[in-house]
Amino acid sequence: MKRTVLLLLLAFSIIVFAQTTGKIKGTVLDETGQPLPGANIIVVGTTWGAESDKDGLYSIIGVRAGTYTLRCEFIGYSPKEVKDVKVRVGLTTTQNFKMSAQELELEMLEMSVDTNRKVKKDVTASSRQTDGELHFRGGRAAEVNFAGDGLSGSLNVSGEARIEHNTEEYSTITENNFKKVTEDPLSTFSIDVDAASYANMRRFINQNQMPYRDAVRIEEMINYFDYDYKFPEGDVPFAINTEISECPWNKADRLVHIGLQGKKMEQGSDVKSNFVFLLDVSGSMNDPNKLPLLKKSFGLLIEALKPTDRIAIVVYAGAAGIVLPSTEVSEKKTILEALEKLQAGGSTAGGAGIKLAYDIAEKYLIKDGNNRIILATDGDFNVGVSSTSELVKMMEEKRNKGIFLTILGFGMGNYKDGRMEEMADKGNGNYFYIDNILEAKKVLVTELAGTMYTIAKDVKIQIEFNPAKIESYRLIGYENRLLNKEDFEDDKKDAGELGAGHTVTALYEIVPMTGGVQDSRGDLKYQSVSTKKDAYTTDEIMNIKLRYKEPKEDQSKLIEHPLKNSDVVLEKSSNNFRFSAAVAEFGMLLRDSQFKKDSSYDQVLELAKASKGKDDFGYRAEFIQLVEKAKLLKK
Repeated sequence: MKRTVLLLLLAFSIIVFAQTTGKIKGTVLDETGQPLPGANIIVVGTTWGAESDKDGLYSIIGVRAGTYTLRCEFIGYSPKEVKDVKVRVGLTTTQNFKMSAQELELEMLEMSVDTNRKVKKDVTASSRQTDGELHFRGGRAAEVNFAGDGLSGSLNVSGEARIEHNTEEYSTITENNFKKVTEDPLSTFSIDVDAASYANMRRFINQNQMPYRDAVRIEEMINYFDYDYKFPEGDVPFAINTEISECPWNKADRLVHIGLQGKKMEQGSDVKSNFVFLLDVSGSMNDPNKLPLLKKSFGLLIEALKPTDRIAIVVYAGAAGIVLPSTEVSEKKTILEALEKLQAGGSTAGGAGIKLAYDIAEKYLIKDGNNRIILATDGDFNVGVSSTSELVKMMEEKRNKGIFLTILGFGMGNYKDGRMEEMADKGNGNYFYIDNILEAKKVLVTELAGTMYTIAKDVKIQIEFNPAKIESYRLIGYENRLLNKEDFEDDKKDAGELGAGHTVTALYEIVPMTGGVQDSRGDLKYQSVSTKKDAYTTDEIMNIKLRYKEPKEDQSKLIEHPLKNSDVVLEKSSNNFRFSAAVAEFGMLLRDSQFKKDSSYDQVLELAKASKGKDDFGYRAEFIQLVEKAKLLKK
């Protein structure tokens, strides 16, 4: 009886649905009448849309009766809109599109061919002009690549041209300055386990370019590497490791090294995972180092997951949709086939995709498990909810559900680094840049536990400096992770997450107190500060306090760790100390930091080579090669 009622209700719903909706179909062709597979057709102002198949055919069903504007987009072709498209109940509206190749205007570009003779050619393009050399890569059908003032593109023998503007975006970094201890005795910041900046910097140098100044976040360079720290004991999720020695680039100062070591996941851990892959398949992802690399990267991850883990795949371009409902990894073939079928094209409705991904993650939420969205994109959102503030607000609302976030950045040219870093920060997540398949293996296989499994959230560090021992200090990096001193006690204030087995490292350059402490605050009329007598007699130079929350808890726990002074010379310091110092110094050189003092590429190389230590995966050896390349590029 109950089943009969349900079937009747379902039939009634279908009838009602059919009585209020219609269908749109058609074909997408180029100027010669050839079909364009993979074009994106969207009903403007709605979430309805479709992609043309191999024959250029598309079909959008379930469109409510009304009058709409249809938009068709395909990479390399001018977008086309058709207004006043009427949809009638129970009927099919046919709307075909004939797409025109985008025209570009490049005046008198010079081509050099294998015969060494110069050829002048006029090509049609946009109003912007550029100069550059064009080089044939092969025979008659070969393409020509060109580069100029922030532009790049290609030209084939028939004279067709495509131009791409370099629109990469990086948030401005204002370096931390030295602060007087008597005026600012507390330094407070959130941990950062992101490593995107290092891989992105590597991409620039391997392409024989120096990275943009603001593309270099020194803390992410330091934290790209693991360090040989002691592991935690008991129930505490991480151990604190500290060291102090000479500052390599400024011998008059000292360098303080603070390292956190997260506990590893227990062997054979039965923690189940609920993953949602949120994949950008818009037209901007249609390059070899984007969607094709993305597919291979996620293929590695799928092979590394447990059979009982679950995966759903959501994609977004002109609209967002579900490619694969939540499926156990034991059905690996089904998941890999869904991944392999993905094609790029259309605009970028990133906001709609993020919302849908969170909805699915929440629907399949594993109460005591690992729930995580993995967003892979170049960060170029331009349809729907697209502003960083709107996306961040959405993520802040969803993170309280216990859903964490990992962002994987791909590509170049239109890469939106600042946006992705902020989203990962606000979404209880981490952020990586995948520039090659080996980096994908590092992030998604070798360091899988640290990338995907959070052991502590909202981890904050607050340092109190002893004014009797230290005159001033400077935190190296972490500029966009700084917190107000009162944020340390505020459990509502968001901070960084630490993954299983991960390390976090922070460096302070300190100026030792050489004269008497000036127990005052400048020329203030009503306020003064005095130093406690114990500060002069203790051998402690600072007190390190950490707050963290268990992944499922809302109340933080406190750990304290005083640091005593030490007279260890640089040559006798640990490999951890010297290698992290070398990475920091390299970062300051890349940024042309005002605090680089006596830094040099030769000194970085000397430090790094002497402290390479155990290097199972060759990451430190690769760093040394990058420094050598950068040194040559700067000559």
